[in-house]
Amino acid sequence: MNNSYIRFLNLIDAIAGLDANKKLDATEEQLLDAVMLAYSQGREILVGDLIHLSKIGSQATLHGRVKNLVTMGYVKLTTDKMDGRKKKAAPTKLAMKHYDSLSKLLTKAVAA
Repeated sequence: MNNSYIRFLNLIDAIAGLDANKKLDATEEQLLDAVMLAYSQGREILVGDLIHLSKIGSQATLHGRVKNLVTMGYVKLTTDKMDGRKKKAAPTKLAMKHYDSLSKLLTKAVAA
């Protein structure tokens, strides 16, 4: 099939098989996308904002997936200095590397 997006998905699938421990599920990918978009726009995003993305899943599911992203090293949480109950989410170097890899795969898929 001569479709750039399908080639891109195939490349992602091949890469994901290399390190099964760092493979993100669809919910984790969407949460990480939200963190990265906020970061790229210079906005802060709180864990509370993430767990209220009801189109992705329930609050309990999202909270668990945010924990997974922290455990896997894709997201770091910092406590808000003004309100200790709030936790800010930010991408880590691993997350940046992940998106750099995706960008390279997309470029490769489009060029093929």
